[in-house]
This record gives sequence, structure tokens and C-alpha cells, in this order.
Amino acid sequence: MSSLEREKNIEALEKQIASLATFSEEQGLDLSREILRLRKKMAAIRAKNFHSIDAWDRVTLARLRGRPTTLEYIEHLLTDFVELRGDRYYGDDASIVGGVGLFQGIPITVIGQQKGRDTQESIDRNFGMTMPEGYRKALRLMKQAEKFHRPVLLFVDTPGAFCGLQAEERGQGEAIARNLMEMSRLKTPILSILLGEGGSGGALALAVADRVLMLENATYSILSPEGFASILWKDATLAQKAAGMMKITAADLLQLGIIDSIIKEPMGGAHKDKEEMFRSVRHALNEHIRILQQKKMDTLLTERYERFRSFGTYQEGNQDEER
Repeated sequence: MSSLEREKNIEALEKQIASLATFSEEQGLDLSREILRLRKKMAAIRAKNFHSIDAWDRVTLARLRGRPTTLEYIEHLLTDFVELRGDRYYGDDASIVGGVGLFQGIPITVIGQQKGRDTQESIDRNFGMTMPEGYRKALRLMKQAEKFHRPVLLFVDTPGAFCGLQAEERGQGEAIARNLMEMSRLKTPILSILLGEGGSGGALALAVADRVLMLENATYSILSPEGFASILWKDATLAQKAAGMMKITAADLLQLGIIDSIIKEPMGGAHKDKEEMFRSVRHALNEHIRILQQKKMDTLLTERYERFRSFGTYQEGNQDEER
């Protein structure tokens, strides 16, 4: 039985427990022992689910529409948020939300990808697939943050940058490349958090940061498992097998040194207890933003440069060992 099948069983048990509790109250019956038995059964399934979850299960969880979105994190973590729109070149991209607010009294610039919380919003926001003007808007806000010495907080949640004709016509590759270059030398602290999917250059364009954190069930990869399977085996249906090979989970990437920390999710995923998820992210932000603010700018830039340079060194070392 897969992790997600067990999750369905948990949901069925939750409904059964709620139904028994209602029936007990209406009929004046004592069903507490039966309810307790079902609760214990549900807890056991949850524990087993947590310990046996595989890479593909995490991919599926990362893609769930019910997970908290950038706008929900902004609403619960920041006060006095003012959204800023437009790239000053072409237009506004609704898949990127950005602006200025206060976090624990600290003025910060926050930018994130917004997939949408229902069908219509998902369409309006292009399912979180950012256009060139979205990346240029993000860069404009980051440069503004640099000018006023505000830390930059980035939320990543995208299957990848939009790859349609109009995106290419408006300079998608250049927009992403410029973000990578400018972020590598931006003179203000940068903190990036992967909320769900972190797909390819579309995610990396918001993840060249001093600290990169991941939610426990988020993913971060060069392309989707379906794309990987299509290239390697010419069969997208082998995506589950591909996910297990790609090292795309938070645990894999922490071990490889690609990310700095994992933010634990509630049992069953971030969507199961959003308030707990917001508390966990708030705690992580409070810790990392204050540490980064205490560093001298020269030290911050040097460490950021060395952080990303070390990835190539790591790969070269691995290849030498294989030989």
C-alpha cells in the first residue's frame, strides 16, 4: 500500500470517528471505547505513513493544491504588507507576488510564486509558471530592497518557468540568467524557502540565496520526474521510478549540501495543519534572518559566492572517487 493510499484510509477513519461522535451525542450512547480504538488505529497508520514515504509520494504532496500558498504565508507571517506590481518593461505577471511588509518588526521585501488556490485563480496565475516579466518584477523588487537595506524573503513554488512562445519572445532565458547574476552579488541578505515544487531554472531564479530552506515534502530538481523519464527512457509513465533516482527530496538535498535546513511539516503534509506550518516557518525565518542581518556585507557576499561555487567542486570530487 502506498503512502497516499494510507492517507486516504486516514481520511476515511477521520470521517468515521466524526460520524460516531455525532451519533453518540444524538443517541446518548457511550461509544468512547470504539472511538478511542479508531483513533489509535489512525495514529498507527499515520506513523507508518510517515516512516515509509518515498520520493514519488513527496512529489505528489508537493503538488497538492491544498498546500499553503505564498499569499497565505504572507498573510500569516507579515504585517502591513503592501503589494507592488509590474516590471516597468512589459507588464505584470500574476504568478509572482511581491511587496514590502514587516516580519517581527523587521522591514523586509517578500517575493513568491503563487500557483492559485482554485481553478480560476490557477488559470489567472498561470499555475505558478512564471513569465519573463515576473522574473523582472522580482529583480526590480530585489534591487529596491538592496537600496533600502531590507532583507529579501523568497518563496519558491513552481513546476518550472513558462516555456511558451510568448515567454521566449520576451526573453525568458535572459530574464532568468540576469536574476542569477544579480542575486549572486545583491548587497542585502537573501533567504529562500521552497514551499512545494521547485522546478528547474524557474525555481533557481528565486533561490540564489544566502540560506535555502525546504519544507519537508517539497521538491527541488532540474526538471520534473515526467520530463526526466521522457528523456531517459522515452516514457513519462516511469516518473515514479525517475523520482527515486533524481535526489529531489529535502533529505537528499540536505545531505548533498544544496539546501541548509529542512522545515518539518505536520503529520500528513503542510495542508493538514496550516497553523502549525505557519508557526514552523515563522520560527525558521526568525532564526535565519537575524543571523544574516548580523553578518558584514563583504562576508555575506563572499559566503554566498563560495556556497554556489562549492556545488561544482562537490561534483568534481564525486567523479574523481568514481574513477
